[in-house]
Amino acid sequence: MFTYKKHILQFNKPATTSRGSMQTHTVYYILKTDALSKKIGIGESAPLPGLSIDFVENFETHLQLILNQLNNGFKLEDIDLENWPSIQFAVETAFSDLKFGGIRKICENEFIINKPIAINGLVWMNNADEMLAEAAQKIEAGFNCIKFKIGALDFDEECRLLEKIRSRYNAFKLEIRTDANGAFANADAFEKLNTLKRFELHSIEQPIKAKQTDFMQEVCAKSPIPIALDEELIGVKEHEIKPLLQFIKPQYIILKPTLIGGLAKCKFWIDKAHELNINWWFTSALESNIGLNAITQYCSSLKTTMPQGLGTGSLYKNNIDSPLTVSNGFIHYDNSKKWVF
Repeated sequence: MFTYKKHILQFNKPATTSRGSMQTHTVYYILKTDALSKKIGIGESAPLPGLSIDFVENFETHLQLILNQLNNGFKLEDIDLENWPSIQFAVETAFSDLKFGGIRKICENEFIINKPIAINGLVWMNNADEMLAEAAQKIEAGFNCIKFKIGALDFDEECRLLEKIRSRYNAFKLEIRTDANGAFANADAFEKLNTLKRFELHSIEQPIKAKQTDFMQEVCAKSPIPIALDEELIGVKEHEIKPLLQFIKPQYIILKPTLIGGLAKCKFWIDKAHELNINWWFTSALESNIGLNAITQYCSSLKTTMPQGLGTGSLYKNNIDSPLTVSNGFIHYDNSKKWVF
């Protein structure tokens, strides 16, 4: 039996990108209950405003219709969820959780037996002084990979911020990632990328707006900084994945199961990327600890060593209590802590 519960997450402070600011985030927990054992598998559907293709006004109506189909005997693979990626992810993980006994385990992995995963420290958009202070705090806390959200401030001010960070920490000591969320205008994208080159950045995510395939291909070919595709992956159908990667030829892709259609779809992206020598990492899309846990366990099962974007659990005042903890630049599964749902 499938049911769902709605939950409104409250940010500790507004989450700001070049697309705007969020104070709250509405998520839907999908519960798969076994009739005999009464055990419950839980998945999280958390469409993001302005980004998810399934963030629509009548989302709950569609969610209930899909759960009704599952309750009436339809198999997951028989339901067209191409336009409902967050529901695909939630149902998929609810099934997996129940298969392992409803203990919030979704696959065989070493993360839940205390093998931590390296993560980047995320610095949200703010005024430059606050961003500098937050970055310094995260470096002091043990992060050797920091990711800056850029594109909302004056570009020269952002460059001064990066310059201050680089003057204190060279590229051997600190990896810097940046995420523009499509903020660069096409007319000056190359000028900005060439200016950013001197800060020895690891990468920049989505410098220009998505769905400009020809120009993105040119950016990836000519940029002095490695490019990571992010929003570019949203809404891409399975048969379109390899041709898209072959044409654009990015250095990295960013995998967000909520936005691109679940863990199996992410694995398909990974397989096609590997065929083309394109690297990847996972990033959470502001899910609560339910979704974050599923992504982190799945990431662990793939044996990657690259820092992942999985440090968003502390963003909320009212997150689900869980064994997920962050310390010294790693996310850990602390088995002394319990899930409280």
